[in-house]
Amino acid sequence: MRFVWLALAIWGAIHPMYYFIQWFRANTWDIMAMVDAWHVNAATSGLVWDLTIAAVTLTIWVLVETTKSKDWKRLIAIPATFCIGVSCGLPLYLFLRSKA
Repeated sequence: MRFVWLALAIWGAIHPMYYFIQWFRANTWDIMAMVDAWHVNAATSGLVWDLTIAAVTLTIWVLVETTKSKDWKRLIAIPATFCIGVSCGLPLYLFLRSKA
């Protein structure tokens, strides 16, 4: 399963980023304009909040388990989650916590 998690982390980094870059190229590189686009209607706002809550939950889980295990490299899942997305951060964390 370890390499399934890694493959999903890579996919979760590349696939969403493809669409983000397309959007930025078409609409300028203004991050606040993208945030405005995320809240264009109730459906997209609901999705944003769903992913935000998932990201916060994942962050708490990473912090608690990393504190217990003292395996500090697992913390890289937190910036991966907030800079790329839960689609990258969660499988990356599962990869890092699985036994080599």
